Amino acid sequence: MKHPSHYARTVPDRIAYRMAGSGVSLTFGELDRRSNKGAHALRGLGLKPGDHVALMMENRLEFIEICWAAHRSGLIYTPISRYLSAEEAGYVIEDCGATVFIVSDSQLAATPALFDLLNDRARILVTGTHGAHPSWDALVESMPDHPVADEMLGMDMLYSSGTTGRPKGITKAFEPQPIDTLAPLLVLLCQDMSGMGPDSIYLSPAPMYHAAPLRFLMMCGALGSTAVIMEKFDAETFLGLVEEHKATHAQLVPTMFVRMLKLPEEVRSRYDVSSLVAAVHAAAPCPPDIKRRMIEWWGPILIEYYAGSEANGITLCTSAEWLDHPGTVGRALLGKVRILGGNDRDLPAGEIGRVYFDSGVSFNYHNDPEKTETAFVAPGCSTLGDVGYLDEDGYLFLTDRAAYTIISGGVNIYPQETEDMLINHPSVSDVAVFGVPNEDLGEEVKAVIQLVPGVEPGEELEADLIDWCRSRLSHIKVPRSIDFRDELPRTATGKMIKRRIRDEYWP
Repeated sequence: MKHPSHYARTVPDRIAYRMAGSGVSLTFGELDRRSNKGAHALRGLGLKPGDHVALMMENRLEFIEICWAAHRSGLIYTPISRYLSAEEAGYVIEDCGATVFIVSDSQLAATPALFDLLNDRARILVTGTHGAHPSWDALVESMPDHPVADEMLGMDMLYSSGTTGRPKGITKAFEPQPIDTLAPLLVLLCQDMSGMGPDSIYLSPAPMYHAAPLRFLMMCGALGSTAVIMEKFDAETFLGLVEEHKATHAQLVPTMFVRMLKLPEEVRSRYDVSSLVAAVHAAAPCPPDIKRRMIEWWGPILIEYYAGSEANGITLCTSAEWLDHPGTVGRALLGKVRILGGNDRDLPAGEIGRVYFDSGVSFNYHNDPEKTETAFVAPGCSTLGDVGYLDEDGYLFLTDRAAYTIISGGVNIYPQETEDMLINHPSVSDVAVFGVPNEDLGEEVKAVIQLVPGVEPGEELEADLIDWCRSRLSHIKVPRSIDFRDELPRTATGKMIKRRIRDEYWP
């Protein structure tokens, strides 16, 4: 059996989850008791198997307790980004159909307008101390610590990050299953490819509401691993935590690699990261030079995958495979990758088109049949909205999101390559490249850049950055102009919200 309740019986004092900053921890025995109590509390609130609960809080132990309580009582649980506005969060709560909403006291204080929007749509409970709403903690403490009578497997219902539009919930048919049932894709990625198990120490640097961090953390509980959870990511702090806890596994995103590599060499060399045996990364294509430098630093332990919350397919590549195919996001492990062009025809190796997984997997975008229909070209063959190509060996290369393809003078330009080039300039901390209106060509290439601390923007630097690209890229991919910003909008999980910048340049 692979479930926290198994480890509660066999190794009850083993740490299941620990907060990196505060050091507060939860053993497997405590997790089992707390999640059982939470399951009874959710039943007491009227939630039956298949019903929805939403939660919104910063990285903290209560987050994972609530997820396990819902997961073992057959509920569908939706974590909400604490970075959303009140209107955005209210939309998710209403859209997912949650009748119970659990929020932290600190988030309640940060988003007071949210509760005016909810009205009577969901019952609100608060973790921590707050007098205006019932206490989740007090309710849980009053409950028994044995399993609920109708224990069954729940599941998450996650919302897209909304980088190209309003977030959409991703749903699959709910079917009663035993609580120790594991998702095959997660077993493949976490256990088979990454080697996670009872002896692993997993360091989680990302917000828990996002798909990959949440699902990896849930797999830690199922596999008996110990997870150390960072309250928020900081490049040097991450390195120090690897050394302190002798972390063996971590799941990261490319922007975290960039921030670590921008640290001074004397800082990077200060920490021993030799305990790491697998550094899994995804969320966005990693700039090739960045990834090569990470492999040189950490060794061939980077494992990259391409997948989405839709779980409709997955590609994966080891460091050795990547070095043989620089820039790839791997070969298909679940489902066949198809590259489709006009009239939905399959394209040969090397030609760029829309990326589809032909896996037989079905999913729905909640309350959006039109978006669901456009994601599928045939039953079980769907896209995440990306553009790319396959090489002769079947390795997938992504060029960008379909929504951000620049069409200039009738030529398709994919911004990813230009972004990858600019991020390697020593003055650049972050970058977004997209198309802006051009009277003659339709669109022209624009770059918006966040500089490293201490570097001042100006016309001379703009010219230097354009020359940097011109000497390394085809002229059609070179930005015609560059603007500078103090900070570019990214989700807390590292995905660029490019639409927020791009929309400023379009009528």
